Formats: sequence, structure tokens, C-alpha cells
Amino acid sequence: MMIPQPIPPRRHTFRARLPKVASVPLSNDDSDLKLFAVSFTAFFICFYTFLL
Repeated sequence: MMIPQPIPPRRHTFRARLPKVASVPLSNDDSDLKLFAVSFTAFFICFYTFLL
């Protein structure tokens, strides 16, 4: 009796041509500060335009 083998997932033709490279996430220490600045600016702009 044969044991069924799992079928490997096929990659898209364009993706198959790309090299298989593991990406390393870049560490960004000031991401929290940037998020705070953008959020504060958006909050300020929303309420400033609401009051106009």
C-alpha cells in the first residue's frame, strides 16, 4: 500500500524566479516616537479643522 505524499505548494511563476532569501527586519528604535508624532499631528489637525 502506498503512503500518500503531501503535494508541495506551487509558487507563482514570477515569485519562483526570485531568489529565496530570508529578509531580516530592520530595527528602528524611534518607531514609537514617530508613531506618537504622527498620531498627535493627526489628532491636532482633526480638532483644529473641526473648530474652524
